[in-house]
Amino acid sequence: MDDLDHKILQLLAENARMPVKDIAQRVSLTSPAVSSRLEQEGVIGGYTVVLRHPDAPARVEALISVLVDAATRASFLTMIEQEPQVLQCFRVTGSYNFIIKVSCTDIDALEHLLTKMQKMGSTNTQIILNTQLDRGLAFDE
Repeated sequence: MDDLDHKILQLLAENARMPVKDIAQRVSLTSPAVSSRLEQEGVIGGYTVVLRHPDAPARVEALISVLVDAATRASFLTMIEQEPQVLQCFRVTGSYNFIIKVSCTDIDALEHLLTKMQKMGSTNTQIILNTQLDRGLAFDE
């Protein structure tokens, strides 16, 4: 990634809905050139929508640290891939080898998921009370 890619990404970080035409004008490129730099070169790996409905029922979100041994790892990963409440799975260093972010309908659903995970390894769970900062990708200025 060069400085131009960083400038394009900074513009998108400020306004993800900015039209490619506007980005192109701000970085002195053509619209096709901007699209090519971002998508064809793999700088942007996909698009997503973050849904927040004010009337939606509250969910229980948690971070679950999991320690599984090497023999169980593949079946553990297969299991969590099939769980729709699992949002993210991080392979980490330290006392645990995975941190799993989940969003469950209620505490009973979280307990059920934890029980499944505990059959494969040990867990440590932190329930998320609120999000103090939610930044996608940091850009060095």
